[in-house]
Amino acid sequence: MEVGSTVTEFKEGDRVVTNGPHASVISVSRNLSAKIPDEISDEEAAFTVLASIGLQGIRLAEPTLGEAVVVTGLGLIGLLTVQLLKAQGCRVLGIDFDEEKLALAREFGAETVSLSKGEDPVEAGMAFSRGRGVDAVLITASTKSSDPVSQAARMSRKRGRIILVGVTGLELSRADFFEKELIFQVSCSYGPGRYDSNYEDKGQDYPVGYVRWTEQRNFEAILDMMSDGKLDVKRLITHRFNFDDALTAYKTLSDDKSTLGIILQYPDATKEALSEKTVTLKEGMTFDPAKPICGFVGAGNYASRILIPAYKKAGAQLHTVLSRGGVSATHHGKKNDFHKATTDPKEVLENDEINTIAVVTQHNTHAEYVIEALKNGKNVFVEKPLALNMEDLDTIEKVYREHAEPVGARLMVGFNRRFSPQIIKMKELLEPVKQPKSFILTMNAGAIPADTWVQDIELGGGRIIGEACHYVDLMRYLAGSKIVSVQARRMGDTPTVEVTEDKASIILGFEDGSFGVINYFANGGKAFPKERIEVFAGDAVLQLDNFRKLKGFGWNSFKKMNLMKQDKGQDACAAVFIDAIRDGKPAPIPFDEVMESSRVSIEIADQLRSQK
Repeated sequence: MEVGSTVTEFKEGDRVVTNGPHASVISVSRNLSAKIPDEISDEEAAFTVLASIGLQGIRLAEPTLGEAVVVTGLGLIGLLTVQLLKAQGCRVLGIDFDEEKLALAREFGAETVSLSKGEDPVEAGMAFSRGRGVDAVLITASTKSSDPVSQAARMSRKRGRIILVGVTGLELSRADFFEKELIFQVSCSYGPGRYDSNYEDKGQDYPVGYVRWTEQRNFEAILDMMSDGKLDVKRLITHRFNFDDALTAYKTLSDDKSTLGIILQYPDATKEALSEKTVTLKEGMTFDPAKPICGFVGAGNYASRILIPAYKKAGAQLHTVLSRGGVSATHHGKKNDFHKATTDPKEVLENDEINTIAVVTQHNTHAEYVIEALKNGKNVFVEKPLALNMEDLDTIEKVYREHAEPVGARLMVGFNRRFSPQIIKMKELLEPVKQPKSFILTMNAGAIPADTWVQDIELGGGRIIGEACHYVDLMRYLAGSKIVSVQARRMGDTPTVEVTEDKASIILGFEDGSFGVINYFANGGKAFPKERIEVFAGDAVLQLDNFRKLKGFGWNSFKKMNLMKQDKGQDACAAVFIDAIRDGKPAPIPFDEVMESSRVSIEIADQLRSQK
């Protein structure tokens, strides 16, 4: 339907196959699609991705012309694998319980072993290989039993190859593998590039001279095999269902063991109908322009679980919700009584009816949406962080001063912790203390994988900008004074720790002489509080654990404030923002403080990244 501005290998109108999700319209990276030759039907092309799973297993087995190869499990992928091996010039032996599937395998040129008839697969494998042992076994079965692996080992020749494409038990006999020096490998889906975000999401291909067969190039190889008539998928189609009957299709798949290929048929629709980016979820809604009318940019986990319910509870009028794919926007839009759902940012950012925007998307998109919303004079609530770099922050400030400030529009970042009831109590107790204060704020953050998007500097900005910013704002709020100095130190580089930036200590100095330490540690244990906030001031101490238990030491009128459940201030944060718009008041967090905390957070990250 459309192609990206840098895409040259595809054009509008091309038929393509992809491993994207089941939907009427999807958007995928260039590396996840392959062009379909004219002589291949849509139904045949739909088997490309499944066949590539079998093909990747074959590539790992590295069979050569004339070798004896066993395929254990003659389901859909198994029967595709049989055909691919035959096309490569291999002798193939298929093993299964189902007589109908065995018959199909024989039609495709394989010899077979019927387990339901009590035939011995090991004995058959040895006979098939003329007593030498088979060269390779591809296991495409799905079973909890370890028998397929054990049988594969016993029928293999010395230094034979066993590739697990399906799912089996893995109780291996060392003797079986040791004596023959067998190779055992688990195949990963469609091929190189699978689960690599640089390849799949960012479109960074592997050089063909070093990685000949990527998942995309495997797709192309399968389509070539179909085009040449060497891969027959038509005989593998056992059922067809309209997409509206998809639940019945999946039930058939689980209940009828003879099922092979199920085709889901989408209703015919014009390109114009499929291109529709906005749908009305609730007819007849009217909105009061004197009150907050909200559009949500993003309908992911945090937006749907926390922020949308908080806005609804605060009495906001929910107009339109935007998500990239549209599915989550429609689902959560219906659930929360939104007027519309859309995939078009302009429907939210440039809609004259909407006066308030909530941005709850991936971190690298925050600045872009905030800037556009401010240019249109909207009130903006953006879930932290505001931006990932100083350049974007400078642009946001410039746009705010030129477009939003003159019309009284507010900019708010979701620094919710300062609105927690226990933090408000701490602020109340600290207010009369005029001497400098000392802070220790510890976030026992816990480890997350290095390949998580939050750890990606370009997408998430790292955990300091993405999460420790909460504590920068919180300390700034409790100190009630400008930040004048920043020092940061992270764990040193070491081969044993992949990410060191999220194990750091930060010292902030304040204009009134106060100072504090933020400890952001991803290497702690769950037995310790996830968040601990300590304030030392006026011969007294305040200690808050996990936003549930607040203790006072040395305070004349205060000893403790405990909550039945954790409250980090998310509901209150949304409520005070909505109330400020409704009542014509300034933003709950002054703009200068929002910018100050955001700049300091980026400065901290820059300091940490420059260290070794």
